[in-house]
Amino acid sequence: MTTETLFSIPASAGQKMVRIEFEGETFQVPEGISVAAALLSNGRGAFRTSIVGGAPRAPYCMMGICFECLVEIDGIPARQGCMTPVRNGMIIRRQPGAPSLKALASGGRNEH
Repeated sequence: MTTETLFSIPASAGQKMVRIEFEGETFQVPEGISVAAALLSNGRGAFRTSIVGGAPRAPYCMMGICFECLVEIDGIPARQGCMTPVRNGMIIRRQPGAPSLKALASGGRNEH
């Protein structure tokens, strides 16, 4: 059984498009929309997993209050997808559980 995405962005004449990558897939999306809107409009719903139990989570409020849209952007964990505008070349990954405090302190860079 397949389902269509419930969220879409209407095409606009002359709209500039940018390229983003999510989990290895490349998408062309309208410049200026949020990461969450870009991913939802391309049928991607699970952005992160819960801290307890690892259940898939998806954006809920789309205005920065619920933190269900947390993703890793360009190696930096715990970014709010609904509050972050897309930009060309952005690399986005799912946020697994909670990021470590060390990763947040280092700006998302792995320091071994």
